[in-house]
Amino acid sequence: MNHTSIRSAAVLVALSLPARLAAEQPTILKPADYAHYVEKFNTMEPETVVNLIPNAQAWDWMVANIPRFDCPDKQLEETYYFRWWSFRKHIVQTPSGRVITEFLTPVSHAGPYNTISCALGHHIAEGRWLHDKSLLDEYIRFWFRSGPNGGPAPHFHKYSSWATAANVDRYFVTGDRDFVVDLLNDLVADYGRWEAERLGPDGLFWQYDVQDGMEESISGGRRVKNIRPTINSYMIGNARAISLIAGMAGRSNVEREFKDKADSLEAKMVATLWDPDAKFFKVKLESGKLSDAREAIGFIPWMFDIPGPEDAQAWKQLRDPQGFCAPFGLTTAERRHPAFRTRGTGKCEWDGPVWPFATSQTLTALAKALRAPDNNMPVTKKDYFEALLAYSRSQQMDGKPYIGEYLDETDGHWLITGSKAERSRYYNHSTLADLIIAGIVGVIPRADDTLQINPLLPEVTWDWFCLDGVLYRDHTLTIVWDRGGEHYHRGAGLALWIDGHQSAKTETLSAITAKLPQPR
Repeated sequence: MNHTSIRSAAVLVALSLPARLAAEQPTILKPADYAHYVEKFNTMEPETVVNLIPNAQAWDWMVANIPRFDCPDKQLEETYYFRWWSFRKHIVQTPSGRVITEFLTPVSHAGPYNTISCALGHHIAEGRWLHDKSLLDEYIRFWFRSGPNGGPAPHFHKYSSWATAANVDRYFVTGDRDFVVDLLNDLVADYGRWEAERLGPDGLFWQYDVQDGMEESISGGRRVKNIRPTINSYMIGNARAISLIAGMAGRSNVEREFKDKADSLEAKMVATLWDPDAKFFKVKLESGKLSDAREAIGFIPWMFDIPGPEDAQAWKQLRDPQGFCAPFGLTTAERRHPAFRTRGTGKCEWDGPVWPFATSQTLTALAKALRAPDNNMPVTKKDYFEALLAYSRSQQMDGKPYIGEYLDETDGHWLITGSKAERSRYYNHSTLADLIIAGIVGVIPRADDTLQINPLLPEVTWDWFCLDGVLYRDHTLTIVWDRGGEHYHRGAGLALWIDGHQSAKTETLSAITAKLPQPR
């Protein structure tokens, strides 16, 4: 099969049975109304790198694969489609199946096919909403089974990872029990390798900041073995995910073992890394002391539901201009710290600039924190919404949509320049669609057959939005908010359609639930 045939097949494979069912459902948003975005993207600059799906087939692939999104903020809407368009650029066909890259151009620290594991959790979070489920199936198997003797890819542990937890979050969307259960032995073995490589005698995991993908940090160093909120949070999330999968597989001993691992590690992490004076999760240095810097990684524990209501005061720093709030987004370290932005520029510094990778984690954590019962939060949906808009508006360069590695917090210019600038273009190291689908619109994946919609959009902002063609457990969802009912002419309020039938409705922008129909 030649390259053209392979690329055509890549679009056709998206039209699997679930995708065709989705396409057959009544829809509110018509694809043709959003094609102009891709027409613009295709002409922004020459297509110097072509992987599996070229620009000429981008719109066909998007129509077959992504939920459509419509809202009053056309810049955010454009960024939504831009991020899917750029995500597609990173799909690469290999002898081991399709994979997803971070950089379009080759980089020296990548493994086979230019793959890097650092943003794997983000790739899974974003890609779980694609209609073509086989893409992530192939990509996940690549990491766990493409190595020697069918084991993991050798460069998998070059970076910390929450891949196992992300796999379970994806399972909640796809409902594909067999896929995650089939991986159980691989996930258990992977956890054991992390314990052998990074578990200290105190029962906590350590990591170099560079192998968290967060080099040149205030608290860390490329050769410093610090105990960090990152890897410990990830391993708690991974252990809980393994426990859940083991329960599904009927392996009660493994279920209990990994529940106990998660509970023990959580207790140790909270006791060790929570600074009661700073009211923040911090890095424990090799010296045994906590770092004196608040860093954005202190929000990561909320991604995995680790902190209690009494820890919520950490979120005060989110909107504090001396904390993490800057004109062009959320900084990676508190702005008041004397070492803020002192590590230089151009070497992937995490001493304060805005990194989309970190913003994605922080907003995912914030969504979890805001929805937690008895959350006692000092911030609101408005803070989530404003941070998301700032994040979206930062994704520009020279008046055109752009996503790169990291940017200046005060004027928004991207910080990788010179010979490295081309590698940063279309950097696939963060999420955006997931923050809209699961955040603003509020599709909350769950393990059971209850579908919950809980938007993080503040009541006093948009008068309307629609997310259409969401594939969830082989059902097609449409979510509409229309304050007065005049925009979409489907009635006033927030409504959920499942497979073309209205299943829940409320007059206000508040949470709604519905039971999923029996499998078709």
